[in-house]
Amino acid sequence: MTEFAARVDAREYEPKDKHPTIFKAFEGLKKGEKMELINDHDPKPLYYQMSAEKQGEFEWQYLEEGPEVWRVSIKKLV
Repeated sequence: MTEFAARVDAREYEPKDKHPTIFKAFEGLKKGEKMELINDHDPKPLYYQMSAEKQGEFEWQYLEEGPEVWRVSIKKLV
């Protein structure tokens, strides 16, 4: 089982707070650490935002892909 240094359940946050909370958790990771993101929909918009702002700094892996819960492992590479 994968060990996560952080876990964000985006379902617990207001829409305006989701991405800032996730980015804060990501910034708190050390190189090589992973965080788990849990959401009620495909977090593809977050992936695109991270790709634009953090290109080459993360690895994205789906752990579960709906239909009710999406789980993503996000690894900090830098």
